[in-house]
Amino acid sequence: MPSLFRIGEYLVYFWSNENNEPIHVHIGKGKPNANATKVWLTASGGCIVANNGSRIHQKELNELLNIIAAQYFMICAEWKNHFKETEIRFYC
Repeated sequence: MPSLFRIGEYLVYFWSNENNEPIHVHIGKGKPNANATKVWLTASGGCIVANNGSRIHQKELNELLNIIAAQYFMICAEWKNHFKETEIRFYC
């Protein structure tokens, strides 16, 4: 599970076996887990919550989404590098 960065107590990361899905990240406290919050990146440079499995409060989740959107290009570059892809598929 490649970790991308930390935002306070939250870890933003990829699952290593999910490159068959559109680009997304997971957010969770502590170590990565299967029930973490999942966030899709969009082609326009934003992000959308797919599910909030970590049950992050909405105000805090909005702040996390803003930071993830600000790191959009870095996340895309890391996705390409980790999954050895030349093109990225987006949710929307």
